Amino acid sequence: MLMAHPVVLRNLIEQYEALEVLHGENGTPEVRQRMDDLAYSLCVATGTKDIDAALVAARHRLPGARPLDDSVLASAA
Repeated sequence: MLMAHPVVLRNLIEQYEALEVLHGENGTPEVRQRMDDLAYSLCVATGTKDIDAALVAARHRLPGARPLDDSVLASAA
C-alpha cells in the first residue's frame, strides 16, 4: 500500500478539524460536502473505511507519534 507523506496527512487532518468546527457553527451543504471529500481522502490515504479510524491512523503516522501508544483509541471510546 502506498503511504501518504506526513505533510499531506497533517494538512488533511487540519482541514477536516477546521471544517468540523465550521460545520458546528454553520452547517451549510458546501461545508458538509468538503468534509465528506476530506474524509474520503483520509480514508484512502490511510487504508481505512471510516473517518474515525482514518484520523487515528493518520495521527499515528505523523512524526512524533508513538506507535505503541493507544491512548487515542482509549479516549475515543
